[in-house]
Amino acid sequence: MVCVVALVAIVPSFAQRGSDGTRLQHIHGLWENDWSELMASMDKMDDAIASIKSSGDSDVDFVKLMLPHHQAAIDMAKIQLIYAKSPEMRRLAQEIIIDQQSEIQLMQLWLKQHSKEN
Repeated sequence: MVCVVALVAIVPSFAQRGSDGTRLQHIHGLWENDWSELMASMDKMDDAIASIKSSGDSDVDFVKLMLPHHQAAIDMAKIQLIYAKSPEMRRLAQEIIIDQQSEIQLMQLWLKQHSKEN
């Protein structure tokens, strides 16, 4: 029993990233669907961020990197709405969705106006 408790306590910290920076696969059956879905959102964000090339403009680069970050927050908040038990966390997830969508629109508009790619 002690070994199982210890494993459950330490495995999540190792599940974050491998030594090469890639995300490790979760141990089959250790986490519920909500954990898997949250981690999939993070993986999607990591892939999107990794594909972004520097523009040489720190403001443009900041916005380009923040867009997938904000989208991941929305994706995770939507997952939280499915699995949430706490009314406070449901409310927070709803607020995150609204706030992050608004910020994404603002960043997309700013990027359209300031990007050298136009």
